[in-house]
Amino acid sequence: MATALSARLRLGTQGWSYADWLGSFYPPGSKQEDFLPFYARVFDTVELDTTFYHPPRPSVARSWARHTPPGFTFTAKVPQRITHEARLAKMGEHLAEFARALEPLQEKLGPLLVQMPAEFTREPGTVGLLDRFLAATPSAVRLAVEFRDRSWHVAATAELLQRHRVALAWTEWRELPRWTEITTDFLYLRWLGDRRDIERYDRVVVNRAREFESWERDLRRALPRVREVFGYFNNHWAGHSPASANEMKRRLGLLPIEPREQWPQRELW
Repeated sequence: MATALSARLRLGTQGWSYADWLGSFYPPGSKQEDFLPFYARVFDTVELDTTFYHPPRPSVARSWARHTPPGFTFTAKVPQRITHEARLAKMGEHLAEFARALEPLQEKLGPLLVQMPAEFTREPGTVGLLDRFLAATPSAVRLAVEFRDRSWHVAATAELLQRHRVALAWTEWRELPRWTEITTDFLYLRWLGDRRDIERYDRVVVNRAREFESWERDLRRALPRVREVFGYFNNHWAGHSPASANEMKRRLGLLPIEPREQWPQRELW
């Protein structure tokens, strides 16, 4: 049964440019430049994956903003140069540069995701690196941090994030235990799955009903304690991330927009 939600929920996918979505999400014959405007008719948020590899050119960021409606929100993965190559060491100014590269998005920019590699385990040195990195974050930037090693799943980590008003990214990834601490006034969720299991992204191939039920319970318990929720599905979680995002919207009492209802009439038959 649908119930009133106290937080603003934004649910979408990790990226939007997938050839396998043609004919299942995007209308047949759609061109690359049609993808983002169509996506933004179905979902009100997306996680930028391309920023993990390099910051966008200003013209590209302006194009993203121009092709999405008011109220749309982009979140962005912090570049791997910061998280995977330098492991956060002396990267405060580089994070500031990355935030400046996203300024053309203006009010459409949401939190930035600091996705740490699984090899970034918790020890005194890495705790210090994380603490100094978060301390150097510009005050206007909202961050979420994703840990991929269970050594970080301790109260001291949550306390560090709380001190810097940074969100712990709630993540479902391979065999990593779920850790659902609330460390600031928003939640950031990522449903990742396992890249080894799914090769095509045009349909749901894994039944995730049990996981949906568990995540829904966790979310409903957390919603009264936060103002906003940002959640993103990967194709590898169940096979087709738009369907997964709409399923979670239904379960939380939100009205999903079915992509085929947005297709030109001639494509429906």
